[in-house]
Amino acid sequence: MAGGIPGMMDVNAIKTEVQPVMMSQGPSSSHQQSVDDDKILSKHRLNELVKEIDPNEQLDDDVEDMLMQIADDFIENIVSAGCDLAKHRNGTVLEVKDLKLHLENRWNISVPGYCTDEIRSFKKPSITEAHKQRLALIRKVSKKS
Repeated sequence: MAGGIPGMMDVNAIKTEVQPVMMSQGPSSSHQQSVDDDKILSKHRLNELVKEIDPNEQLDDDVEDMLMQIADDFIENIVSAGCDLAKHRNGTVLEVKDLKLHLENRWNISVPGYCTDEIRSFKKPSITEAHKQRLALIRKVSKKS
């Protein structure tokens, strides 16, 4: 955090800390524990999440590793894009609004609890020609009744 302000982080510090975690092929449990500590999502927490969905489900080790890697890549992508947005607005601090903007625009994920200053505009959904024809048919039938 920068200056103790909640929701703000130093952009340069984030850029230097975000680095991919390299995993070796060795079966060393102490090395695996240190690699697990570097991960955003631990195998234990991943298994807890799976058990919440289906108590009888068991993940293979390869699937666990892949899901953990996807989570790490996702977070790295979000933080990197947030830093780019902060730099674009000439900021020196990564703010929640940077991450929120990227999550909403790129991933269509809205973050509850963090309101924006501006009113979000909603696009009116486009109506297909087939839908227009169905509506016309319904109106036509309802007029005859």
